[in-house]
Amino acid sequence: MVDIEAVLVGVGANRTLVVHRDADGLRLDLAGLGLGGAWVTITLHDNPAAPREAHPLMSLVVSDEARFGVPVAHEAVGAGVSAWTGQVPATIRALRVANLAGGRPPHPSRITIRRRTRPALVARAFSRAPGLAVRAVYWRSLGKRVRGRSFLDRALRHRSEGGYAAWIRRADTLDAAERRRIAAEVAAWEAPPLISVLMPVHDPAPKVLRTALRSVQAQLYPYWELCVVDDASTDPRIPQLLARFAAADPRIRVARRAENGHIARATNDAAAAARGTFCAFLDHDDALPVHALYEVARAIRANPDLVLIYSDEDKVDRRGNRFDPHFKADFDRELLYAQNYINHLTVVRTEAFRAVGGLRPGFEGSQDHDLLLRLTDRLDPARIRHIPAVLYHWRAASGSGTFSDRASARTEAARLRALDEIVAPWGGRAERGPAGFNRLVRPIPDPAPRVSVIIPTRDRAELLRVTLDGLFGRTDYPTIEVVVVDNDSREPETRALFAEYRDDPRLRVVAVPGAFNFSDLSNRGAAAATGSVLLFLNNDVEVVEPGWLRELVSIALVPDVGAVGAKLLYPDGTVQHGGVILGIGGVAGHSHLGVDGDAPGYFGRMTVAHEASAVTGACLAMRADVFAAVGGFDAQDLKVAFNDVDLCLRVREAGYRIVWTPFATLVHHESKSRGQEDTPEKQARFEREVAVMQARWGAQLRADPYYNINLSRISGHYRL
Repeated sequence: MVDIEAVLVGVGANRTLVVHRDADGLRLDLAGLGLGGAWVTITLHDNPAAPREAHPLMSLVVSDEARFGVPVAHEAVGAGVSAWTGQVPATIRALRVANLAGGRPPHPSRITIRRRTRPALVARAFSRAPGLAVRAVYWRSLGKRVRGRSFLDRALRHRSEGGYAAWIRRADTLDAAERRRIAAEVAAWEAPPLISVLMPVHDPAPKVLRTALRSVQAQLYPYWELCVVDDASTDPRIPQLLARFAAADPRIRVARRAENGHIARATNDAAAAARGTFCAFLDHDDALPVHALYEVARAIRANPDLVLIYSDEDKVDRRGNRFDPHFKADFDRELLYAQNYINHLTVVRTEAFRAVGGLRPGFEGSQDHDLLLRLTDRLDPARIRHIPAVLYHWRAASGSGTFSDRASARTEAARLRALDEIVAPWGGRAERGPAGFNRLVRPIPDPAPRVSVIIPTRDRAELLRVTLDGLFGRTDYPTIEVVVVDNDSREPETRALFAEYRDDPRLRVVAVPGAFNFSDLSNRGAAAATGSVLLFLNNDVEVVEPGWLRELVSIALVPDVGAVGAKLLYPDGTVQHGGVILGIGGVAGHSHLGVDGDAPGYFGRMTVAHEASAVTGACLAMRADVFAAVGGFDAQDLKVAFNDVDLCLRVREAGYRIVWTPFATLVHHESKSRGQEDTPEKQARFEREVAVMQARWGAQLRADPYYNINLSRISGHYRL
């Protein structure tokens, strides 16, 4: 037991609940309390002394076998309090409270479960969404209980205020107590690191420059210096303004260039004057929130060997309104090849910045991307830290005088040249991709390695024929062998299809009778394969463009890549698979599920190759030696569901990256041959496999490094 107050409140006397803590977080046993089917409000009061990166995740456990349940969509209501109102599952066993951030334990001070009466629920529903509440009452009055409950649940989950502004008020606003706590914490530190803020300046509007300077002065962390280099501004008000700030604050030092050298030279001059161990980059028209450098200093103290630190960011308009937040992934080398997702806030170890030569003149507009590509090339990702907090406000107003605005005509060429220099030594090539992002084209050796395509199947010859026609007739790849793993096909159409390929050396049929076990069928196919690259492919996948397999193979051959996944579309053109996000629905779910296939996705994610924690086994390529080294699919405990996620997590555990690419796009007629989980037996098996995944990968499922902890775990659509 732990010293956390937990109370069940309802009609009659209150009841104290016992809270247990284990390696995965907190558990409140709810079996036998009569809560099954009841409507409740669960309120979590966070401990004020808890770390700011604590992000509690509540889930309802409905099985004794499961360690975690399906996450509930609780919302922050301010002052460290979050709450959820809804109907408890009939088979409720426990309430779980875990932390999304790196497995750190949650620190609540109080947990309250309050039974809600029907009048109270209806009143709450009317206060949040009157229209939905009216429909709930209407259908309930007609005796349509299920429909009425559905509208009631929607009304209770509706937020009277939504969007980013509401999130800022609930989750990104420091009160006086939090500011005092931060000040006290910093005062107790021994040898706090000095952070040098580098600011190149050239003719910004005095108002925005003043805002930028004051944002540094307002930092709760006092151990900083501001190194300003005036890059020969022509507006006489600029040097006067800088001189006044420098005279008033000895931490601000100003130098002036005799001639305009553009952002690279001005920043390098500022870095040459830096005395701090780390340098933070701030444009002359942007701003830092008051806790930015404090969060950076905490990261440095936690890991003094860091080389690169970066944070989430948003934009700010002329009136100071914040919008368009970018909640980023942890370090993603593949995504950095395509776009500079790291800026801003960027903080670099000073000696590392100088060692790579600083910013390079001639790359204006993409000078930061060029720096980050060179800095991270061969850098151990353990020395890179992403802080999942908005620590930079990027001014988006036109005419603000940003260097990137003035250099926009050269930005794309500079970005492509920067990537070319990194990848050319091993034969890579940078091309312009969709939306102007980089596309990295990797070489394939000559002769190309054989690819063994492994297709488990049971009848449905009309689907398999489409897949085979696409492989043999519409795929531009020289050496393919297809291993069809036949699981008790009985239909004459299937026998006829196999007969058509009887004399074709490119296709072999391996008979594996018995109950359907996708993992076992795939392992049997891999054992029969002769290729050095394996491609696991469902029998309901349709080829729609010729270069897809070359793309997958070129990435699968990269030594530190363990598996590669494709972009899969439904027949209606919407996204079926954009990579796998851990934690969605309790275990994992697909990214961007159901969005238009041509949509760019969250900050262009669906247009560029990037890393993921897992990819679907419906189209998964990997080297045969990697597959063998990690032991293949788990045919014992994960016969149907999540075996691909489990495989990818073991591949990542072995030190490899998983990559998803949009440049291999296919159509997936999902589960048409196997059907849905629509029988009690299938549902029981699915629940067992959920329990296996949660027991085996609990901490990883709560903290997908490629999906920001500020985003909702209810779906993989990158929403708050």
